[in-house]
Parts: sequence; C-alpha cells; structure tokens
Amino acid sequence: MSRKPIIAGNWKMNLLQSEAKELFEGIKGFVKDYTAVELPTIVIAPVFTSLAAVETVKCDCGCGGNKINIAGQNCHWEKSGAYTGEISVEMLADAGCSYVIIGHSERRQYFSETDEMINKKAKAILAGGLIPIICCGETLEQREAGVTDSWIAGQIKAALEGISSEDIAKSVIAYEPIWAIGTGKTCDSDEANRVIAMIRSVVKEVAGAEAADAIRILYGGSVKPSTIEEQMSKSDIDGALIGGASLKADSFNEIIAKTMKLVVAAK
Repeated sequence: MSRKPIIAGNWKMNLLQSEAKELFEGIKGFVKDYTAVELPTIVIAPVFTSLAAVETVKCDCGCGGNKINIAGQNCHWEKSGAYTGEISVEMLADAGCSYVIIGHSERRQYFSETDEMINKKAKAILAGGLIPIICCGETLEQREAGVTDSWIAGQIKAALEGISSEDIAKSVIAYEPIWAIGTGKTCDSDEANRVIAMIRSVVKEVAGAEAADAIRILYGGSVKPSTIEEQMSKSDIDGALIGGASLKADSFNEIIAKTMKLVVAAK
C-alpha cells in the first residue's frame, strides 16, 4: 500500500445544513484521536448550500475538523460569467474546498456532460490549485457487450488530454461501474482491481510510469463497511468513493476504521 488511501463521501443531493453539520461532527469526533499518518485522506462532498456550514465546524483546535477535506460535487470551467446555476473553482476554494468531483455518471446521464466538458473542468480545477476526482465507468449494456476496457480507456484519455504529467500524478480517478451505483450490486473485487489496473496502464501511456504509480484510483459503487476490507486489500485499489454509506457517521467511520487497520497491517 505505497499510495495513501482516500476515503471520500459523496453526499449527493442530500442533507440540509443542520443535518450536514451533524454528520460532519460525527465524523470529526471519530477521527480526532488519530494522527494524519494513521488516517487515510478523508474527503466529504456536501451540497453547495452546506459547504459554508460544514466549513464553520472545521478548526485546528484538536477536534479533528482539520483532518477532513471538503470537496465540491461539480464545477464550471469558467471563472465567472453568465452561467446561471453554476459554480466556479475559485468559489469552491473560497468555500473551503480542496477537491472537486467531476464526470460522475449522474452528471453525464442527467445533465449531458461530455468528455470534453470534463477535460475543461479538470484543467480549471488544477489551475485553481484544487484536486479533481475524475469519475469513469461503464453501463451494464457496455459491460455485457465486452467494451468496458475500451470505453473507460477512452474516458480517461479524453479527461487527461493536454494535462501535464505532474498534474495528472496529483489527480484522483474514481472507477464507478454505473450498474453498481446505488443498486446494492458491487463489482467483484478482483474485477474492480483488474479494471483499475487497466486505468493505471492508460495513465502510464498518457503521462508516464511515475505519474501512473503516484495517481490514486478509487473504487465506487455500493461500497459498504462489509465490502471495504476486501476491496482495499487489492493491489491497485487506492480507496473508495462512497455514496449511501457516507450519509451515516457510523457506517462511514467504520469504513475509515477498516481502512486504517489495513494501512497499519501493511506497514
């Protein structure tokens, strides 16, 4: 486990400000007694209206808040302008974000986001000093047609086009088989690891071996406390992007704890 794992919670369109603060407090209380060395990189992505509310309960007083990174769930590639309903990288940074999720299958499906748009967003995020979490994945129909690898390779190449090897190395990729998101179905861990290893080989082709070795690639798709240990034991899986299980402090904290156990065992 040479790469520091990431445990990221995507809260999607859930939780009012008071609920978001309560959930954040529950995670903060759990991580406060652990050091940065023991903990994986922890990222949570609230809705935009709760970013400020969550940021207000972060501090450096030893309560654990400073051990949790905040992410935006999306962004626009322009800095400002007539883009009603959008949010810029600079605005997310101003709200306390250090990561931004882009290319999620729900954004691609419901809002017609293209690979070109995701590439523009990745470039804007990196230029703004934040870290993109670039999502990719295949539908059930694509998997059954045997085009999983070629489809995902195309998504990755398009998302990373024109980005330097140095910036690619510090980015994050999340493999989320669309048929396993919110369905209760989980991709077999060996197969998830195989696809993620394939993604790493695509990164190597695009950006070189050093970037491929450094970039962290997560698995997402109905990740739960009962699945995380097997997933994190695989060679190329560097963490998880978690949906439903991140909406309750107990389950999210259990995922963090089980990941820490594996990190300690690997040392």
